[in-house]
Amino acid sequence: MRVAYLGPEGTFTAEALKAAAGSDPVVTMPTETIFDAILAVENGGADRALVPIENSIEGSVRATLDALAFETERTVVVGEHDHPIHHQLLSRTHLALEDIEVVLSHPQASAQCARFVRERIAGAEVRSAPSTAEAVRTVSETDAPWAALGSSAAGELYGCETLVSGVEDEPDNVTRFIWLAPAGTEAPGGGRWRTTFVFAELGDDHPGALVEALHEFSTRSVNLTRIESRPLRQGLGRYMFFCDLDGALTDEPVAAALDGLRGKAESVRLLGSYPVEVEGIPGTPA
Repeated sequence: MRVAYLGPEGTFTAEALKAAAGSDPVVTMPTETIFDAILAVENGGADRALVPIENSIEGSVRATLDALAFETERTVVVGEHDHPIHHQLLSRTHLALEDIEVVLSHPQASAQCARFVRERIAGAEVRSAPSTAEAVRTVSETDAPWAALGSSAAGELYGCETLVSGVEDEPDNVTRFIWLAPAGTEAPGGGRWRTTFVFAELGDDHPGALVEALHEFSTRSVNLTRIESRPLRQGLGRYMFFCDLDGALTDEPVAAALDGLRGKAESVRLLGSYPVEVEGIPGTPA
């Protein structure tokens, strides 16, 4: 099973992939961006991708949402994996915190450690890197007084020293990752299910239109667990709404609620209906 993920080795996604895949055999395919990992499945270059979609501190991963909404037609969500994220402050050699001039990391990681950076290394310039592992690799190759925010695995891989452990703003920092597969892949059965979809452009835009659309779910006792707006990219004031709900598409109330929504929105797109708790790679033959 060829699995694309945000690389290189040492990223938190690589760490999550090892935990999520378990004992299933994997041919790992590191990519430079989340977008590239998703497109690898869309274009048939990978059988699966594992990408972050939501973090407990920083919220949704916009690169994932936008790629699913605008760049895919043949890719579906078939599973998910929640993974704890613990950041380390790493450098090539020992540095006093007040001597650090630049702290490098992926923007999501920097945001998850914003309080630490603000309070403990306020004099450092925060710079972006394509991934946390790439940030650690860069720091490992410079003689400048730079540090990186990344995983302990990346620190070991690139020979860096841990200056401070657990620098995330909240100790229970967790990222939700989703498994992506080619459309038509059947998610394994059993357990609790989640359905993810996106809708846009309520046909009759009047006060209460959004409430009326969501009423399709509340009247059927379907629990929406997440709703988030993102620009539709067609001018100001036009939005699409990403949603998660408890239940499977095969559940009659869920199917009926989505049918009702289709009568109120110009577009409703199912991104996936899948079990929440999965061991191994979803859709892998037994």
